Amino acid sequence: MPLSDVAPAALYRHFRSARGFILESLEGSGKTARYSCICTEPRLTVAIGAGGEVTLEGDTRCLAPRGEAGAADPVEALRDIMRRISIVPPDIPRFAGGMAGYVAYDTVYAICPSVRPAVPGDPGMPVARFMLAADCIVIDHRERTLTVVRGVDTAGVQDLRGAYEQGRAAIFALAERIRALPPEDTGSPAGKGCPDPACTSSLSRTEFCEGVLRLKEHILAGDIFQAVLSRRIACPFAGDPFAIYRALRRRNPSPYMYFLEFPDLAVAGSSPEMLVRVENGRVMTVPIAGTRPRGSGPAEDARLEQELLADAKERAEHVMLVDLARNDIGAVSRYGSVTVDAFMEIEKFSHVQHIVSAVSGELSERKDCFDVLASCFPAGTVSGAPKIRAMQLIEHVEGRRRGLYAGAIGHIGFAGSLDLAIAIRTVEVRESVASFQVGAGIVAGSDPESEWIETEDKGHAMRQAIGEAVQA
Repeated sequence: MPLSDVAPAALYRHFRSARGFILESLEGSGKTARYSCICTEPRLTVAIGAGGEVTLEGDTRCLAPRGEAGAADPVEALRDIMRRISIVPPDIPRFAGGMAGYVAYDTVYAICPSVRPAVPGDPGMPVARFMLAADCIVIDHRERTLTVVRGVDTAGVQDLRGAYEQGRAAIFALAERIRALPPEDTGSPAGKGCPDPACTSSLSRTEFCEGVLRLKEHILAGDIFQAVLSRRIACPFAGDPFAIYRALRRRNPSPYMYFLEFPDLAVAGSSPEMLVRVENGRVMTVPIAGTRPRGSGPAEDARLEQELLADAKERAEHVMLVDLARNDIGAVSRYGSVTVDAFMEIEKFSHVQHIVSAVSGELSERKDCFDVLASCFPAGTVSGAPKIRAMQLIEHVEGRRRGLYAGAIGHIGFAGSLDLAIAIRTVEVRESVASFQVGAGIVAGSDPESEWIETEDKGHAMRQAIGEAVQA
């Protein structure tokens, strides 16, 4: 159906339930979102524990019977679930049904056993959660179309024509409800006067700077070349988590916008960085490393851009992480197919600007999207290099589990596609607390105070979004 004036956020809010998600893709800073996908009634919710234990909630009739062998780790458990889903993918671009959710950073303890957590975790907290979207709304902003997708359950159904007609009728009924919705009142644009909420940090300024110095000692000793040091910021929050997403969308539009909602957790994010994408037999990642704040005007903005590109420390860090991305992509690609498609370009966002590259390869015939996830997880841009040793040191310096931060958020399609963002610039709301995590890449030339300031710059949009949502 032609796209009306109803905004994606209004659709989600109107049909909202205890579980659901909205995923939106932007092609670049300042450009219009191409796709928005909305699901407010997931057919099934999948929670996966650190040991691959699976908990299902919802309609399990779409799952084929499971074999006797259990999954060895969370990624294998996710593969097993997708293999058991007997749904034919519709012929619609990118994502029109599949699994949407997150894989927490803490999954590394299962897939990289040599990385041991510094502190015990909550045994009841899943390291991955996904929702099965057999029914969803897909908006193509470029083509100005809205598509309603509905999965029809045919298990044990004798009258297939009748089941099809029921599904078709449900689609048309929903389309009429959408047409009847009034245009969304977006209100006035977000102002600059919104006060930052009172927050606490897992590392004080002194502790963070000491952590930078500790990591630099390991770099000088030859243990690692680079590591990402992060800290968690927590704020009391009694408002609507969806208001945080709407504020982030206005204040910090990014290539990956998402809102995931579970009964005990809400996740609102505006990540600038892809972890990995698998589509039409091609594997792609877009490493981001190197940061400066935006300028107060065009002249200062251009000066900061040139300063960033001329910074030897930032350039060396970026080149190292592009090499790491080439290795990760190469492990699951056909020999000789890996290419660097873009190198050290500047991408500008609302509060910061980054150096960005792009690496891709042709997926090996012996590999699938889950092999790709395991190879690329976590991204070197949020862990370090060499990756394993950097993650081991991060555990001791940060002194706490990262949880969702630096993990992955996005979707896995029925036909083997995958599109995941790195879980950065992401706010979690749980038990009346809104929290997010910010990090900085530490190399031999890092200045502790400058790295602290970088984390402040990266957290600014999220602080403001939380503050705005409190006042909503």
